[in-house]
Amino acid sequence: MVKLNRIYTRTGDKGTTALADGQRRSKADLRVETYGTVDETNACIGLARLHAEPRLDAMLAAIQNDLFDLGADLATPPTPEPLPYEPLRVVAAQVKRLEDDIDALNGVIPPLKSFVLPGGSPAAAALHLARTVCRRAERLAVQLAASEAVSGEALQYLNRLSDFLFVASRAANRNGADDVLWVPGQNR
Repeated sequence: MVKLNRIYTRTGDKGTTALADGQRRSKADLRVETYGTVDETNACIGLARLHAEPRLDAMLAAIQNDLFDLGADLATPPTPEPLPYEPLRVVAAQVKRLEDDIDALNGVIPPLKSFVLPGGSPAAAALHLARTVCRRAERLAVQLAASEAVSGEALQYLNRLSDFLFVASRAANRNGADDVLWVPGQNR
């Protein structure tokens, strides 16, 4: 369990931070950038929750907790030798729950006939922001996976989460009734 009784440590004053296994990395390191962007996604979801109805809020609350799991997963690179503790990893059941939530929300939303512009209700706008930040986290995780080990479940979770956030934005727009649709070439 985490215990934080002192917020500043001065250990990062020279531009480095510690991963969960204790190794020091630059704060500009791709792994740090990746889990930092997951944290940004979480903050955007927190903003969306201020406007969400109770059922969607409960789904988003579970996701916020999952995103801390994902951050811990990404902050603990796999090592050939065992760590003195069991590292926290995203698991397939968390991805499956996202899929189930997507299906539950999307089941009552009419199919799209155009792309959706970010907007509509305050909840939908915040969810679109969370979706775009999540997509950035996913791109960073894919880039990281090209040079360092990243779990498949972590990548799957980010991919499903951006899908969830899109469907959730439509749900927050009265199941698509208040979606703002793209009109190609409208302002030519």
